[in-house]
Amino acid sequence: MIELIKGPWNWLTGGIIIGLTVPALLLLGNKKFGISSSLRHICAMCIPANIPFFKYEWKKEMWNLFFVAGILIGGFIATHFLQNPNTIVVAQKTETILRQYGVKDFTGLMPLDIFGWQNVFTLKGFFFFIVGGFLVGFGTRYAGGCTSGHSIMGLSNLQWPSLVATIAFMVGGFVSANFILPVIFKLLQ
Repeated sequence: MIELIKGPWNWLTGGIIIGLTVPALLLLGNKKFGISSSLRHICAMCIPANIPFFKYEWKKEMWNLFFVAGILIGGFIATHFLQNPNTIVVAQKTETILRQYGVKDFTGLMPLDIFGWQNVFTLKGFFFFIVGGFLVGFGTRYAGGCTSGHSIMGLSNLQWPSLVATIAFMVGGFVSANFILPVIFKLLQ
């Protein structure tokens, strides 16, 4: 059984499981799925200030915090105990492009040349961790949610703003990966 869990799964399996969370959450109490909203719940729970944005019934959303905790715990367990022993295969064209950017390590899910501990206090680390994290956080608040909230839950409920947000996510990702990221890597080399 453990070998089945460790082995690579077809992408369709994950898609079906993620897709089934939408009707499950709706049936379990008309709950909305989203990850970025959990940060708001944590702030509302921990910050005793009189900020209107944080004054709401966050206790009704505790399930979301348990869900996010489960994601973190599951990620830890998968990384440390259920890691696939096979070498990660990166498409040759992608590897060639990444090598031009200075990425040489393809042994893990995330390249250590960018996301390793040795980069935390460097310009590269500042840019990818701090600036990138701020832009993701700002973007999710500005868009009224993240990709999981809009692209999974919102589109499933046929919400027009979620369609617009999802299109913006896709266009932004395409532009970033093909035009902005190469410039950033050239500046940081």
